[in-house]
Amino acid sequence: MAEAALARPGPLPVGPIGRAGLGFWGVAMLVASEAALFSYLLFSYYYLCATAPAGWVLEPAPKMIPGLPNTLLLLSSSFVAWWGEKGVEKGDRRRALIGFGTTFVMGTIFAGVQVHEWAGKAFGPTTNGYASLYFTTTGLHMAHVVVGLIILLCLFGWTALDFFSPRRRIAVSAGILYWHFVDIVWLFVFTTYYLTPYLGFGT
Repeated sequence: MAEAALARPGPLPVGPIGRAGLGFWGVAMLVASEAALFSYLLFSYYYLCATAPAGWVLEPAPKMIPGLPNTLLLLSSSFVAWWGEKGVEKGDRRRALIGFGTTFVMGTIFAGVQVHEWAGKAFGPTTNGYASLYFTTTGLHMAHVVVGLIILLCLFGWTALDFFSPRRRIAVSAGILYWHFVDIVWLFVFTTYYLTPYLGFGT
């Protein structure tokens, strides 16, 4: 009897359906831990602004060009990525490919503009505490952008090979969640280093 039950073929396991899986929550926990790291760095900036002597902030009036347009570009890429993810959910592979490909291009442009902005700074990472924090925070964010671009490239390739479906798409949801995190973190970084100096921080 037991042998007959073991020999009887059963349905194959489906695995995670939609976002219901440990992989998605694993990425969510990664995002939470990385968010804590950026929180520590930004807290250091605000703490030193409150305790450092006048003139600590080396850019009391940061240039909004190209920083602001670059920020809007990165934030817009989140909506494009979400649009592409919805393409997978609806079984529209062409829409997903356009969404992931366009997001990759937008992220690459953001990274290029950021590198150009670094090259134009009148200070280096070792000039003072402000410079060190600026390059550490923006450099760490750039590292996350690069990882996000690799993820987007993988999602584009896997989508082109038809690996995903409305039922099997947890890798897409997890990857796009990571990209949203990269964009949201930059919003806080931009507010801290580009906007707060106009409010008198560090002066």
